[in-house]
Amino acid sequence: MTYLLLKYLHVLGAIVILGTGTGTGIAFFMLMAHRSGSAAFIAETSAVVVLADKLFTATAVAVQPVTGYLLMRESGYAFTDGWIALSLGLYLVAGVFWLPVVWIQARMRDLARGAAADGAPLPAAYHRLFRIWFVFGFPGFGSVAAILWLMIAKPEI
Repeated sequence: MTYLLLKYLHVLGAIVILGTGTGTGIAFFMLMAHRSGSAAFIAETSAVVVLADKLFTATAVAVQPVTGYLLMRESGYAFTDGWIALSLGLYLVAGVFWLPVVWIQARMRDLARGAAADGAPLPAAYHRLFRIWFVFGFPGFGSVAAILWLMIAKPEI
């Protein structure tokens, strides 16, 4: 029963990370807000996105290593098993790209709020940050998607 509970929590954490943190949910809402060109809409959307990252993604990111370690212990795997070692490396890659994105989203929110309050267009700094945010999403999401495949397939590496 312990193993199944840990596995459930671990899979749930992966779903949350893919759906919010590096995943489709936040990316979709941020992209749609950006495409609107409305500073006020971008400010409101990015405020919700930043909150979601703090509440959901950060929690899942903190819980994943704990449940992963406990699952590894329960099932007899080791850090030296290739798919686990690769998963851990990819987790670090995802973190390297996700942590700056959290700051970027908050900065984009602030820039959009300022533009909306002034009735001004979005500044060049916002557009520069959006491009970085967009590019960083690919390795962040790709790493997490690859980890999910490794968790399922457990290939001999």
